[in-house]
Amino acid sequence: MAKSSTSTSGPYDVLIIGGGVNGAGIARDAAGRGASVLMVEQDDLASYTSSASTKLIHGGLRYLEYYEFRLVREALTERERLLKIAPHIIWPMHFVLPHSKTDRPAWMLRAGLFLYDHLASNMTLPKSRAVNFSTHSTGVPLKGDFKKGFIYSDGWVQDSRLVVLNAMDAAERGADIRTRTRLINAKRVNGLWEAELEDRTTGENYTVQARGMVNAAGPWVARLLSDTLKLPNSKSVRLVKGSHIVVPRLFDGPQAYIFQNPDKRIVFAIPYEQKFTLIGTTDEAWKEDPGKVDISPEEVSYLCSSVNRYFKKNIKEQDVVWTYAGLRPLYDDASANASAVTRDYVLDLDTRDNAPLLSIFGGKITTYRKLAEHALEKLAPVLPAVAGRSWTAEKALPGGDIGEGGFAAALERLTRAAPWLPESLAWRLMRNYGSRAYEIIGDASSLDDMGELLGVDLTSREVDYLIEREWARSDEDVLWRRSKLGLHLNQAERQKVAAYVAARKA
Repeated sequence: MAKSSTSTSGPYDVLIIGGGVNGAGIARDAAGRGASVLMVEQDDLASYTSSASTKLIHGGLRYLEYYEFRLVREALTERERLLKIAPHIIWPMHFVLPHSKTDRPAWMLRAGLFLYDHLASNMTLPKSRAVNFSTHSTGVPLKGDFKKGFIYSDGWVQDSRLVVLNAMDAAERGADIRTRTRLINAKRVNGLWEAELEDRTTGENYTVQARGMVNAAGPWVARLLSDTLKLPNSKSVRLVKGSHIVVPRLFDGPQAYIFQNPDKRIVFAIPYEQKFTLIGTTDEAWKEDPGKVDISPEEVSYLCSSVNRYFKKNIKEQDVVWTYAGLRPLYDDASANASAVTRDYVLDLDTRDNAPLLSIFGGKITTYRKLAEHALEKLAPVLPAVAGRSWTAEKALPGGDIGEGGFAAALERLTRAAPWLPESLAWRLMRNYGSRAYEIIGDASSLDDMGELLGVDLTSREVDYLIEREWARSDEDVLWRRSKLGLHLNQAERQKVAAYVAARKA
């Protein structure tokens, strides 16, 4: 079982509803301040929005167009912090921005990039620069129409692993993390929240108490208030579906591309899992119920057309090997179109009957840590248990203490310590787990000691670690959220993983 603390004998200080990046970030911060924390998630960690992002740690270059200067400044500052506290799962990436006369004017792009480079202080990533594609290697995959452009820097993240690592750190600091656990209802009783929970694995219902509650339910945040808690609220979310496609690799090099479309939206083409290119995202208003969503044929066509406008190598629908889609629960600021809706967040505090409820509207993965700080600052006057000093800006996430020299030096140390590891496996273990890779290897002195080979380089020892330490309960948890090995395994191998996880659960 993944590590969690046992139930407290009395009320929890804070009950957090939602195991996405905001919920896990708040749980980590609160537990580190000494509060007793219970976080519940109705499915797996990062099952919805937090595993369906474009996987960027970025300031949001295009948000400047909507004058979101505060948000961009905060995000750029957070980009620097996250690169330091999770260097195993977050790393810098160059983005190539081609320009044509039909797009935004070159002067506007240059001015926006200058602002992006200087909006926050102490930035360590390389500044943007102009590039001539006729002489620069990044121009090789582009059509001849694109002569010039720009290169700027941002960050890449393994998004669902970021959620898991925050939950792990919270648990290691005493938080109680319960996945597959749903809030049935909750009410204020004598200054406390009394919440009925359902264990969706066993079907058991039980009640817990908490002094305060955080509604970090993402796409369900407004529904939890109106339907589950029966509370009036003037704020609402606007659900926007973002979809992505994955195709065989379209270009060489570690750089990503950012393309401007005639409709003023942007689409990224990003190196993905060594052998693939990730393309996204779309912005479609979603009026139906929240939950699992799928890409539409129209979105697939849109994304293919977007990259075909720029790359020499065209793609079509048949080239798509995987797709994913998610709902972004954006704070409803009454913008006319989905692309213009603010990515900023709003924290709504209800303190009735001395049992505070904080609801999180909006947000983006880059600013989750700062959002957690702001959430606890807002709660602190009415929930003293979370009023401790902020601490998460400098403290590495689990596995992030990879040592001097960065990732390359850490990988070299791992290969020296375990020279029998295949090169690709050593790289993947360090990239996914950082210093925790040594926990997975344990006392193994050969590949055979890592247990059964379940497919490619996935061993039973690694799956055991995911089950015991990271709350993995299904093959989907292992292959599509804790990793993206589902892209690399064939059907028979995926079934083998499913059988192994099922046998462990029995």
